[in-house]
Amino acid sequence: MAEIVPFKAIRPCKEQLQNFSSKSYKSYSLNEIQSTLKRNPLSFLSIIHLKKSLKGSLKKSERYQLVKNKFRDLIDKKILIKDPSPAFYIYETRQADNHLFCGVIAGASVEDYNNNVIKKHEATIAKRENTFKNYLKAVRFNAAPVLLTFADNQTINKGIQTAKNNAKEINEWTTENETHKIWHIDKNNDIEILAKAFASIPKLYIADGHHRSASSVLLAKEIGANSTSKLNKAHTHFLSYLIPESQLKIYDYNRLIKNLNGLTVDQLLYKINLVFEIEKKETNLHFSTRKNEICMYLSGNFYSLYLRKTIEDKTTAINQLDTQILQTYLLEPILGIENVRTDKRISYIYGKDSMKQIKTAVDCGEQAVGFGLFPIQTNELKAIADSGAVMPPKSTYIYPKLRSGITIYDF
Repeated sequence: MAEIVPFKAIRPCKEQLQNFSSKSYKSYSLNEIQSTLKRNPLSFLSIIHLKKSLKGSLKKSERYQLVKNKFRDLIDKKILIKDPSPAFYIYETRQADNHLFCGVIAGASVEDYNNNVIKKHEATIAKRENTFKNYLKAVRFNAAPVLLTFADNQTINKGIQTAKNNAKEINEWTTENETHKIWHIDKNNDIEILAKAFASIPKLYIADGHHRSASSVLLAKEIGANSTSKLNKAHTHFLSYLIPESQLKIYDYNRLIKNLNGLTVDQLLYKINLVFEIEKKETNLHFSTRKNEICMYLSGNFYSLYLRKTIEDKTTAINQLDTQILQTYLLEPILGIENVRTDKRISYIYGKDSMKQIKTAVDCGEQAVGFGLFPIQTNELKAIADSGAVMPPKSTYIYPKLRSGITIYDF
C-alpha cells in the first residue's frame, strides 16, 4: 500500500509567489532565461542559472556548490521561508481551456519505489540517474516534484475537499495563462485522513519524472549506507505531486526522420507494404484518429498504416503499443534506426498542430518522412507498468508539466 508523508516545505514568501516558480530549466532558451531573470531577478531560475562567463570554468562540484549557496542566500534574505511544521500541500492548476489539475504534494516513499508499489513505464539511463543523484547530494534540496497518478478514489477526493475547507492559508497566483492555488494542510487530523486514504491505494504510477525518482532512490541508498544518524529520515522519501488518473492529459508524441536510409520513396512504400496495410488519404492534412493507426506523411501524401493481422502480437501490452509497433516493424528494420535515444536522424514533436508542422518540415526538405501516433491512453500506460515492461522513449507527453520552486523539499 502507498505511503505518503508530510514535510516542512521551503516556499517563496507571499511577495514572491507570483514570480518565483519556473518551468523546467531545459524548456527555456537562453534569451528566455535572460529576459525572465531581468523581469524577476529573484525567481527560482536565479538559483540554478549560471552566468555564461562561469559555465566553462567550473567543475560540476563547484557549480553545485554555487547553486546551494544561492539557495541558502534566498533563505537568509527571507525570500524563501521554511514552514515550521510538516504539512501536505494541496495544489491546483487551472489551464486556459478550464482543465483542472488538483492533487497533493507530499513525500513519496523510496521503499514503495523499491518494492514496486510505485510503478514505472520508462527505462532510465544510468548516467543521468547518477548525475542528478550527485546534484541532489551536493545541494540537498529538490524543487521539481515527480508526477504520480493513482486510480480515482472517492475517499481521497473527500479528504482533499475537507482539508481545503479547513486550511487557514490559501495562496493564489497566475502564470502563463494558468491559475495556481495552494492550500497549506498542517492540521494533524487532515494529514492523518489523507495519509490513511493513500495507504489504501495499492499502486501509484509514475506519469512523469522517472529519472528524478530513480536519482532520489540512488541517493537514499547511498545516504543510508553511510549514515549513522537515525534522526533525519527525509532522504527516505522524495518530492511528489499525486493526482487522480482521470485528470491526466496525455498527448501524442510524433516522429520526424531525416532521411530514408538510402531508399527511394517507392522502395520505402514497398517495404512498408510487406508488414503494414497502407491506405492513402486524399486530404490536405491527416492525423491518427484511433489506436493502431499510424499516420505517415511522405513525399506530399498522407497515409494511414495498419499492422497486418497476420503479424499482430496481442500477447503483451507492450507489443500492442503504437510506438513499439512503429519501432519494431518500421523504424528499426526499414529505416535503420536501432537506438532512438542516440540516432541523430530522428526527432520528436508533440501537440495539436504537430502534423501540420510535420507536413511543413517534409515539404521544405528539412525532413524526409514523418509519423503521427494516436495518444497513448492511461490504461495502456498502467498495463505496461504492471507488466514490468518499458515503453520506447518519447512515447508520452503528459500534463500537468510541473513548475519548480513551488514547494521545495530539503533533506
